[in-house]
Amino acid sequence: MADTPLNAIVICGSLRKGSFNAALARQLPKLAPMNLRLAPAPPIDTIPLYNQDIQDAGNPPPVVDLVNAMRDADGVIIVSPEYNWSIPAPLKNAIDWVSKVKDQPFMGKPTALMSCAGGLLGGSRMQYHLRQSLISLDVHWFGRPEVIVSFAAQKFEAQTLELKDQTAIDMIKAQLANYEKYIRLVKAM
Repeated sequence: MADTPLNAIVICGSLRKGSFNAALARQLPKLAPMNLRLAPAPPIDTIPLYNQDIQDAGNPPPVVDLVNAMRDADGVIIVSPEYNWSIPAPLKNAIDWVSKVKDQPFMGKPTALMSCAGGLLGGSRMQYHLRQSLISLDVHWFGRPEVIVSFAAQKFEAQTLELKDQTAIDMIKAQLANYEKYIRLVKAM
């Protein structure tokens, strides 16, 4: 049903409070359509580095929290910067942990990406690498419209970190509206 509320979690690949990606992740709920409820994923900063010895002793509570949140959600949105042309280590580590649990929750999950960066490419290389990494986990990728916020410092208020660029806001709203439709399509299959 088109009016049934959907729930998605937002995973942020940046740990820094002043991150443009974290600021964008915090603002997504107010930019989402009425029937797409967005909530922050459990934090990934307390997940230990992946080590099968630790996993064999039992998944750490932060991993269990993230897995449960993903399983309960209708979709996952990842908002992440690009580090050294690729995926930030905390995000990749969280994905590695989640991928190793029984009945890993990325499988079949509608997943969308967003990124912000100070330069021209706006995190596009990270998005490419993340897509490569997660394709093996059988996510249902949401493709377009893409959200790549380039020259982020010019598009956020310096003091409040509120997104002020109307073109970026419109692009994000369009992605979220189409993402809601995509989740409904995937659920109907």
